[in-house]
Amino acid sequence: MNAKIWYLYHSGFAVETTAHFFVFDYWRKTPVGKGLESGVIDLAALQDKDVVVFASHKHPDHYISDILDWQKDIPKLRLILSDDIPAADHAMRIGANQSLTQPDLRVQTLKSTDEGVAFIVEADGLCIYHAGDLNWWHWEGEPDEENEAMAANYQSQIALLAGKPIDLAFVTLDPRLGKQYAWGFDYLMRNAEVRHAIPMHFGNARSTASRLLQDPVSEGYRDKIIALVHRGDSAEI
Repeated sequence: MNAKIWYLYHSGFAVETTAHFFVFDYWRKTPVGKGLESGVIDLAALQDKDVVVFASHKHPDHYISDILDWQKDIPKLRLILSDDIPAADHAMRIGANQSLTQPDLRVQTLKSTDEGVAFIVEADGLCIYHAGDLNWWHWEGEPDEENEAMAANYQSQIALLAGKPIDLAFVTLDPRLGKQYAWGFDYLMRNAEVRHAIPMHFGNARSTASRLLQDPVSEGYRDKIIALVHRGDSAEI
């Protein structure tokens, strides 16, 4: 095992590697039980771990200000937040298309096609990509020029992943986009080197992942998709 992943809800995930415990876009803290098996971060269980928490932008379905107080309970906590998030002095903030290097990890960002950033995290021999709200947001009814600009912006950011093997990618799959629900996911899988991909950003529409697995569009990379759809679902890679 290189890593264990827990689905926390929507775009929220926890990833435990050999030396780190990463948390991405956590906000749904209301317990349906207790602990990671219920999709809830238990601060007491993380006291002795090297925890790095990421928030891709300030939207309330990706960020909750409670994480700014976690340092009281987790001595080795680091916060790495998109620079659109107002944050305390102890948080590190990063903008689009920037990088942050520390002795044990390297973080790069892409520019979201909505708000904030996508993260590329390299640590413990793994490369992890979390898209945040970087997606091909093609909305029916929007002017053609806006949808064309969206396509160009998304494709230009994904092009920056060329030549970078990704071990684990958390990728937007939003059913609100209708027939275009998988455009961003599909484009990434066909234009980047991804070992494992986990759909996200579908909220309570849990059948969205199954839809992709049955969709002919995923035929060429279906074996790379890991579907985690209930809070607390987990997988190992």
